[in-house]
Amino acid sequence: MVRIPPNRTGEPLTITPELGDAEGTPPLILPNIRWQTYEALLWDLKNTRRVRVAYDQGTLELITPSQEHESYSLSIHDCIVVLADELNLNLRNLGSTTWKKEDIQRGLEPDQCYYIQNEPRVRSQLKIDLTVDPPPDLVVEVDITSGSLNKFPIYQSLKIPEVWRYRRRGLEIFQLQGEEYTQRDESPTFSPITVTAAIPEFIQKSRSMGQMAALRNFRNWVKEQLQNQE
Repeated sequence: MVRIPPNRTGEPLTITPELGDAEGTPPLILPNIRWQTYEALLWDLKNTRRVRVAYDQGTLELITPSQEHESYSLSIHDCIVVLADELNLNLRNLGSTTWKKEDIQRGLEPDQCYYIQNEPRVRSQLKIDLTVDPPPDLVVEVDITSGSLNKFPIYQSLKIPEVWRYRRRGLEIFQLQGEEYTQRDESPTFSPITVTAAIPEFIQKSRSMGQMAALRNFRNWVKEQLQNQE
């Protein structure tokens, strides 16, 4: 059991380890939570990362990813690694690292995050500080839980250039342009490869032909796309 400091109403909060254990359990969203409470919760949960935490200017979300959620996340990660490899791009994956900034009172843990364009700037760093270092170039958000917190305002405040959102009906790609995200047909990072249809297809194929066989199939498809561009 985790006890964290009182919220704005002065009432202490108790979080039990069973939060969100069941498949399909909706997230727990708590209003009027102080930044200090958010940081205290992150500290208490640092060794039990079953729970993902997001914070948006007083609103706190707690969620435990299901097996389905994690399966989608890892499959998309495999595809991103293949894309980077075939396009000869360096990539640093930091998984579901917590990204937060106190001055904007926002923070979250994406399903996957990557440094690609800015990879040389953080290559040797064991700790990245968003007050002086660039944010990740690309994040992946698997959104299959109804009632979850809208993460786009947080990503926008953190200046994340590119967001991939996966829902059961498909993959959506968003690029930060000015102060707003614009949906794109292809990824600015992996252009000219159009992945919005190919990655969901890979996820479906992996269920029937196996993950590694489907991944080899996806790599061959990427190679063909690049050859067609020559």
